[in-house]
Amino acid sequence: MTTHSFRNGRIATRDGVLDAATIEVAADGTIAALRAGAEREAVDLAGGWVMPGFIDTQVNGGGGVLFNDTPTVEGIAAIGAAHAPYGTTGFMPTLISDRPAVIARGLDATDEAIEAGVPGVLGTHVEGPVLSLARKGIHDPARFQPLDDELMALLLQPRRGVVMVTLAPERVSAEQIATLARAGVRVCLGHTDADYATATAAFAAGATGVTHLFNAMSPLVHRAPGVVGASLDDQHAWCGIIVDGFHVDDAALRIALRARPVDRFMLVSDAMPCVGAARKDFVLQGKPIHVEDGRCVGADGTLAGSDLDMAGAVRNAVRRLGLAPEIAGALAATSPAAFLGLEAERGALAAGLRADWVRLDADLQPLGTWIGGEERVVLPQQARGEPVT
Repeated sequence: MTTHSFRNGRIATRDGVLDAATIEVAADGTIAALRAGAEREAVDLAGGWVMPGFIDTQVNGGGGVLFNDTPTVEGIAAIGAAHAPYGTTGFMPTLISDRPAVIARGLDATDEAIEAGVPGVLGTHVEGPVLSLARKGIHDPARFQPLDDELMALLLQPRRGVVMVTLAPERVSAEQIATLARAGVRVCLGHTDADYATATAAFAAGATGVTHLFNAMSPLVHRAPGVVGASLDDQHAWCGIIVDGFHVDDAALRIALRARPVDRFMLVSDAMPCVGAARKDFVLQGKPIHVEDGRCVGADGTLAGSDLDMAGAVRNAVRRLGLAPEIAGALAATSPAAFLGLEAERGALAAGLRADWVRLDADLQPLGTWIGGEERVVLPQQARGEPVT
């Protein structure tokens, strides 16, 4: 049993925000007890925060590694290590549309990484390749394909972690969505030109998520509500949002947050290899991607993921969207845990859950990350928001 005590700050627990708290961590990496009040040798937070560890359901890469290019245990470990200093204690390595062989390798690699005990890996997000040509974004349409028997078998195979798939509902049947959902696959709508009725039918069939709300989907128009309208009208599906000032206008996100339960949103990074890397520019499936001032774009100006980390997403949600820090923290931890069906083991600070948390200063810059009660050191330049060298 180890004890961590904090004072003079804000500790966001499942039961409310405390000014001082003591966390006892059991040998298995779970929280044995959490109580209000600090011990004599408590850490002075100096007005900073302790929040539950962030869970990112859309991580394409980090530390110079793109998951599609390196679908291995080593690749997953490198991506997780790049994101951990920014408060990410759980993540879904994400495959951008690719061939079935690459998807199979990625799913297998995640199983192997979980078995090997790679910190934080929770499963695999397969974004595509069953997407809409009209809403392809940066995805390569040459890699698009139907949801055929081979791909269904890959997605339905039992795995050690969670399997999440983003698809265009107009390209699949309601029964296919239902089959995936019954098997425990988290089905998300994304890169889709579906109309309102098709999107609503997909939710009824078992889809429970929306990938980067507003981006790469049919918009809300007053006589054609589209996927955006269906998502805002639905009160149950979890909507991922990228709060970086590039993907969606802040006003649109503020309106969305008022339209449905706030706990059904979740912050995502949509991070590319540039996060936690000294060299920012990278290549995505043969396309050079330029990164400048946090914005990732292809040669034609198409957005290509992000240079956003989860601590940055939390700061932006507070500063740009006006959310209270504890709410922003919950959208980065509690909501994604619930979406993945992992709320009984992580996503909040409470007895019985994993001892995953992030310490932030008063400006919400990360100062340290704990995964299973083990501290992950943050380098000084990372605490200032600069890249790892």
